[in-house]
Amino acid sequence: MNQDWEDRVTAAWASFDDYPQERAHEFRALIDALVAELPDDSPLGPFERACAWDSTGHSDKAVPLYREALARGLTGYKGRRAKIQLSSSLRNVGQPEEGVKLLTPELDGPSDELDDAVRAALALCLSSLGRDREGLALVLGALAPHLPRYQRSMANYARALVDPEA
Repeated sequence: MNQDWEDRVTAAWASFDDYPQERAHEFRALIDALVAELPDDSPLGPFERACAWDSTGHSDKAVPLYREALARGLTGYKGRRAKIQLSSSLRNVGQPEEGVKLLTPELDGPSDELDDAVRAALALCLSSLGRDREGLALVLGALAPHLPRYQRSMANYARALVDPEA
């Protein structure tokens, strides 16, 4: 879509906090109106609608929309966001194993500013499966580079949680 549309979507999301839960339907209507401007086969439509449902507490309604966006070819930054958000929603609806399958390949994908979000969402899915040590290792590994000190120690501790020989 064009930059004007992207700017209006960004502005709509910037206003999200202006919609308390009892007005969540109004926010979703705002997103639906923007989506209506897109071609019928655009992957952006189901992605934005999924985000709106998800952000207003309806992971169950978001899951099929994220899947549709990815099936329609949503890639790049928004595709990665869709995978992160879908995995989180899957965990919320009791399917964390699917979230793990979706996000694990992202650990080896191209690096970007979403790397820590991938690890955080994957850690939550792992924890929901009783794999807390693996989840904690991911979170510590993501946190370590941001610390003013102890980066090496925390990275080593993170590895040792899942590989005692490390």
